[in-house]
Formats: sequence, C-alpha cells, structure tokens
Amino acid sequence: MSPFKISWKNIWSKPLNAALNILLIAFGTAILTVLLLASTQIEDKLEKNSKDIDLVVGAKGSPLQLILSSIYYIDFPTGNIPMKEAQKLMKNPFVKRAVPLALGDNYNGVRIVGTDSNYISLYDLTTQSGTFWKAELEATIGANVAKEQNLKVGDTFFGGHGLTEMKDEHKDHAYKVVGILAPQQNVTDNLILTGIGSVWKMHEEHADEGHTEEEHHDHNHEGDADHAHDEDREFTSLLIQYRSPMAVAMFPMMVNQTTNMQAASPAQESTRLFSLIGVGVDTLQWFAVLIMFIAAISVFVNLYNSLKERSYDLAIMRTLGASKGKLFSLIILEGLILTLIGTIIGVALGHSILHLIGNYQESSQAKMNGLLFINEEFYLLAAGLLIGIVAAIIPAIQAYRSNISKILAKN
Repeated sequence: MSPFKISWKNIWSKPLNAALNILLIAFGTAILTVLLLASTQIEDKLEKNSKDIDLVVGAKGSPLQLILSSIYYIDFPTGNIPMKEAQKLMKNPFVKRAVPLALGDNYNGVRIVGTDSNYISLYDLTTQSGTFWKAELEATIGANVAKEQNLKVGDTFFGGHGLTEMKDEHKDHAYKVVGILAPQQNVTDNLILTGIGSVWKMHEEHADEGHTEEEHHDHNHEGDADHAHDEDREFTSLLIQYRSPMAVAMFPMMVNQTTNMQAASPAQESTRLFSLIGVGVDTLQWFAVLIMFIAAISVFVNLYNSLKERSYDLAIMRTLGASKGKLFSLIILEGLILTLIGTIIGVALGHSILHLIGNYQESSQAKMNGLLFINEEFYLLAAGLLIGIVAAIIPAIQAYRSNISKILAKN
C-alpha cells in the first residue's frame, strides 16, 4: 500500500477529528482569502480610476466626499461651483488639462455624467460600437451599462433626477445612445457619458419660474466649457492635471485660500481611505491568523494522540521492513493532507463569500468580484502546507525515534 493511502486511512480513522481540523483551517483561510481579494481589488480600483488625475476642485465640504463622488461615483457631490469661477481655474498656467463634470441624474441607478471631450482623452476611451456624443442628449455608455441595462446604439432612455433612484424622470427629454465604450476595466464601464449641455437642459424644468423667455433661450446653448456668458451655469467639479511639479505645492493652496471652492488630492484622500479600511482589515487578519494557529495546534494534538494509539502498528511496520524515514514521512504526509484539504476548501469558500457579497452590493463602482484569482493566493497555499509540516514535525520525529523492542514488549 502506498504511503498516501496509508496516511489517508489513518486520517479518516477518526472522521470527527479530521473534519474539525479541516474546518478550522478552511475558516481561517477563507477569511484571509476574502481580505486579500477585497483589499487587492479596492487598491486596484483606487489606482485605475484616479489615474492621471492630480487634483479635484469642487464645492467646500469633505475632501474625501469630493473625491468619492467625482472620481469613483460612490458618494453624493459636496455641491456645485460657479462655471465662471471654474473657468478661471481651467485657464490657470499651472493647469495642463481641466475636465468639467456635471452630475445629478441617473438611469436605473447608473450615473449620468455630463462632461466634455477632455474626459475621453483623460481616460484614453475608445468605443466598441458607435461614436462619442457630439450633440445635446446624445450619450455614450459604458460596456457594463450596455450589458446590464440591455441598451444598444440607437436606443433611447429617460434620465431621472438624483444619483441612485429614478425619483423624478425627465420625460420631456430622451437621451439617445450613439456609442458604447470598449471595456476599460475602470469606473467608465459603469457610467453614461454625455455633454454638460445635456445635463443643464434636463434641469431647466427645475429652474425658477421667474426666468424670461429670452433667459431660457440662453440656457439652451451647447453645454461645453465655452459659455462664460452664462453666469448662472454651474459645474459639479473639475478634474485637474498639472502642467508642472511646482503646481503640487502652489495650486491647491491657491484654490483653498483665494476661492470659495476646495481642492482635494486623489492620492492623499485615497491613501487616507485605504488606511481607514486597513484598520479593520488588519484586525480581521490577526483574527484569521489566530484561527490558523489554533488549527495548527489542533492538527498537532490530533497527530500526537494518534501516534500514541498507533505506536504498536508503527512498530509492526518497522519489523516488516519499513524504515524510520518512511514512518517519519507518513506522519508529515498526514499533516500535509489535512492542511492542504483545509486550505483548498478555505480558498474556494473565500471566493464564494466575496462573490456573494459582490452580488448584493448596490454600487456597481465598488463591486467586488469573487471570480478573480491573484498570484498572492499561492502564498496562502504555501502557508497551509507549512502549517501542516510544523504541526506534524514533533509527532513525526517521535515516530522516527520510537523504540520497537519497548513498544512490542509492552504489548
């Protein structure tokens, strides 16, 4: 009989003990898998979505909220900023590129983002079908939006006021899908992009009744950033790229101290956000490590007790020609089999849990994917095998050193 079959039979001679050991290892590994996958995906999303954006300028309020709403689209904006003031910043010598955003509407929970052609070059966007928006009420949608909302080029839809629910549908103005973005693996996969003028047009119906017909005519111009004469126009925020390294120190200070707007750094706020998340992650990691340590002790105790009970059987094996090395390897193999099974089950369980969490997440921007596999998971597998070796090493050494004559004499 092969060493593997002997070890396998020995393990399952006490199924409850074996099951408990496997369960402990699987539980600890599952927690570590969830934390590893979630933190990796969050970090990856933070990096991809804030790529090439040096600063976000918006209304006064929470800098983190401004970043979350303008780059990750998972929070509400801090307010609006006057277009006239924003355009002054856009022309500042420190600014290489400024991308205006106008938020406020959604379609079935998908955010409609009013912007201009600079947004396309900022994220290096390309279309898989159709074209980018050009006229008012034309929309180019993300790949995930097209799939999940069952939209194709030529379809029309109505936006709703608000960022999450279709509370006040704009029935007077229908958007037309003119293009679908190629998958970008970033936030744009889950957005509907249109011109700023489209967003302004949608909200004219909410304007004060006191506007004259001539004023309303002024509001119907194309909505990109060249309408300095419309002083009542507003942006939600600006995405800024610096022209020179000197701007890092000078520009944010200038915005915060000399205007009614605020400047927030995506790099700083993302680091702060991740450090806040990291506190909980570290706590859970230590909890998982503790479980794995308890699992190692459990495997050790199980093998140690099993060795005492099987000492006579091992002595007989020695008399039949089994070497000391073979007995040593049998015990080590038992530890490895237990921890390997537990680790594999734990990794699979971790992926399943994260996938389940992802299915119930409301925000498509922060959605977790349990079907993603990363190289770091091999470290979990190696850690499981190491636990098996460490837990089995003392019983294996005892089996190696066992005195055959004494054992047989006692029996």
